[in-house]
Amino acid sequence: MILGAIVIVVVGVLIVNYFKEKGSTIPGLTTEGTVKSHTVAKGETLWAIAEKYYGSGYNWVDVANANKLTDAGQIEAGQVLSIPDVQAKKATGTSVSTQTEEPISGATYEVVRGDSLWKIAVRAYGDGYKWVEIARENKLTNPNLIHAGNILILPR
Repeated sequence: MILGAIVIVVVGVLIVNYFKEKGSTIPGLTTEGTVKSHTVAKGETLWAIAEKYYGSGYNWVDVANANKLTDAGQIEAGQVLSIPDVQAKKATGTSVSTQTEEPISGATYEVVRGDSLWKIAVRAYGDGYKWVEIARENKLTNPNLIHAGNILILPR
């Protein structure tokens, strides 16, 4: 009877160690709340550390909060940080529109909201650096200041 109990205990320990080594979970055995630690290497950032452990740099906030860091930019080589067991975060930003605008072919152009001389030059000539010619032709004292409704002469 005692020998049977010892065999059961040994087999149970072997099974638990096997699953721990594989990174799997055993039903009924939870590992939530476990905290890993990381020693900061020279030149490392919280973003890079979060990418290493979570696959997402956005978790740098979780690492900073778990270590009660007041300035996330101030970590030093050799510093030991605890890595909390949290879900990886995903980017939630909106995508940038890749709308292409029509080329300008006329000798004049009416400025619309959001225009800049650079954008107008790209559309008119295919070269943003030609904004200087547009500014010179229109005698603009401040080329950064154009208003919607202005009519610009485009040198051809």
